[in-house]
Amino acid sequence: MRIYFVYIMSNIGRTVLYIGVTNNLERRVQEHKSFSIPGFTSRYRCIDLIYFEDTNSIIEAISREKQLKSWRRDKKEALINKLNPGLMDLSANPR
Repeated sequence: MRIYFVYIMSNIGRTVLYIGVTNNLERRVQEHKSFSIPGFTSRYRCIDLIYFEDTNSIIEAISREKQLKSWRRDKKEALINKLNPGLMDLSANPR
């Protein structure tokens, strides 16, 4: 059975949030940290994993990603603060 992750990355100043879905969180976070894929997270230097949740369904993961992306910033911050009140980098390889 596969596990899928919905995750939120942020920059050092916590001013930018990026929400994504992956089936390999460790690999995907490393891609963000190494800027190996050009785009939003490279441009805005989103290198810290500040939130994640998992599910066994890709449909649920994509649905949750869309839901989180539609939320206002204050609601996203409240969700993040429940799991990670210090806004620490939750990845295995912090910068």
